[in-house]
Amino acid sequence: MLQRIESIKEELKKLNPVNQDDVEKIRIHLLGKKGLVTLLFEDFRNVSKEEKKNLGQVINTLKNEVQEKIDTWKQSLSSNAKRETNIDLTLNEPNQEFGTRHPISLIKNELYETFKKLGFTIYEGPEIEDDWHVFSALNFPEEHPARDMQDTFFIEKNPDILLRTHTSSVQVRSMEREKLPIRVVCPGRVFRNEAISARAHCIFHQIEGLYIDKNVSFADLKQTLLYFAREIFGEETQIRLRPSFFPFTEPSAEMDVSCKLCGGIGCSVCKYTGWLEVLGCGMVDPNVLELNNIDSKVYSGFAFGMGLERIAMLKYQVKDLRLYFENDVRFLNQFKNY
Repeated sequence: MLQRIESIKEELKKLNPVNQDDVEKIRIHLLGKKGLVTLLFEDFRNVSKEEKKNLGQVINTLKNEVQEKIDTWKQSLSSNAKRETNIDLTLNEPNQEFGTRHPISLIKNELYETFKKLGFTIYEGPEIEDDWHVFSALNFPEEHPARDMQDTFFIEKNPDILLRTHTSSVQVRSMEREKLPIRVVCPGRVFRNEAISARAHCIFHQIEGLYIDKNVSFADLKQTLLYFAREIFGEETQIRLRPSFFPFTEPSAEMDVSCKLCGGIGCSVCKYTGWLEVLGCGMVDPNVLELNNIDSKVYSGFAFGMGLERIAMLKYQVKDLRLYFENDVRFLNQFKNY
């Protein structure tokens, strides 16, 4: 019997399975019902009592060695199978379609870089806000129509909580928390209860700027906006400021840029005026400064705000605002070269 045991050990050393089927055949050959190791246990019954103790240990050791070897082969061949591929490495590299940045992301990044050159930093805030940060701290009177349900999404269980209608709420947070002087741009998504059309949407993106320091003037605002317009729309761009009204700025203005398509002569895009409206701006109302614990007799500032979709529409000549939200690959592929 010892000779048979040694013979099995020698055979085990020579075995080299190449797949799981080979391993299974070896298992049956050695440990199956009629396997060589199994037969050793059957013949062990006929061994004398004096030999059983030592011989039993030898057979058990052999069985354990065979089982460990089989387990090792299985694990090794299983790992190799996972690494195997059916790729033909001689084939040419397949054509891969690369994605593109969304036009809103493109224009946002361009605006970031533009205002960073002027010393502005990025400042962000929550989309779910309270009445104070969205309205009251910005000098909105109680009866202002923007507080009406037709414009604002209020949280039903708490009328003081709402989805922000502009990123001016982030400007309020910067005035509360930051040390003067403040020079920030506040990007983000905003929400208004409006019907969705080619020119309007209930969700859109804004970026607003705020600069507060001593002796800040309207001339500083104008030069900042002129620099922004020429960086985004081209060196030949002209701007004009028209008087307007906002609760949080005084004086207030709407800013137009010269139409890039017609060179200011007039076309269907600019409605034959030669100008395109892009943003609202003005000097920060002293009431807003005082509401945010800033001494309006010492400090002054300017603010401006624009819709990213509007800027992207003018820069990329997109006529339907809904395209920004539909994720149509055909539309997005047009921005590969930007």
